[in-house]
Amino acid sequence: MTDKPTAEQLVEQLVTLLDVEEIDRDLYRGSRQPGGVGRVFGGQVIAQALQSAQRSVEGKIAHSLHAYFMRPGDEDYPIIFRVVRDFDGGSFANRRIIALQQGQPILNMIASFQRPEEGLRHQDAMPDVPAPETLRSEKEVRSEHAAELPEKFRPFLLRERPIEIRPCDPRDWTHPEPRPAVQNSWFRLVGRAPDDPALHRAILAYASDMALLGTSMLPHGVNWLNTRMQTASLDHAVWLHEDFRADEWLLYHCDSPWAGHGRGFNRGKIFTRDGRLVASTSQEGLIRLRDKPAKD
Repeated sequence: MTDKPTAEQLVEQLVTLLDVEEIDRDLYRGSRQPGGVGRVFGGQVIAQALQSAQRSVEGKIAHSLHAYFMRPGDEDYPIIFRVVRDFDGGSFANRRIIALQQGQPILNMIASFQRPEEGLRHQDAMPDVPAPETLRSEKEVRSEHAAELPEKFRPFLLRERPIEIRPCDPRDWTHPEPRPAVQNSWFRLVGRAPDDPALHRAILAYASDMALLGTSMLPHGVNWLNTRMQTASLDHAVWLHEDFRADEWLLYHCDSPWAGHGRGFNRGKIFTRDGRLVASTSQEGLIRLRDKPAKD
């Protein structure tokens, strides 16, 4: 039986995963998730792509990214990121990032950067939700029903993760019922991260892919444990508004205003504990309910 990793080890693994290796000018290699099997987590590809772009810009800070997934990433191979310097202006810079595996693109992303400046300000109010200390973690909720979880998904659902999530209104993974397409959850890195704002932006980009797609399935009483469900992220966007730390509690408010034609559209807002809106997200994903269960 393997020892349970400490919080420090989990943080170190994620920091290492997002520390892309420069192999030539504007060419980077993203390492593989330790113990990863099957499809690469989309948030990992986005975060590594953002880190690659951030390495090519000086004096400006990433404020938005827009990504399209084309092919599922394979955990058996590292990912190569090619950065194209499309624009460098006085106030803004633009980078195009192509993520490749075995010579084929799996993701295209554009990231925009801005030189810091002051301006007019307003923001949405943070939802009134329970404090994270009063809530159980997603892992604790799942562990209560471990025996009911499909055996092939059990190790994945119950494994130790570098991001802790505490849902305000936990989902029933084994017996889902239709509910409104809204969910709130607190999340943070399980340990302290280095004081590198670029790294914290990458960690938020990584975590931003953890709740969005499932929101559009809530009204239909299904989730991806249903053998008839086929799910995949199609695109992903993040707008970074303010500075934050990913190792302090952040509230992720998600809603889904529409689904149809096998696709679900999702929106997210990320707040600090003191109510600052630090990021916004959106994602459209495949939520196809097939006539027959998928084959193992």
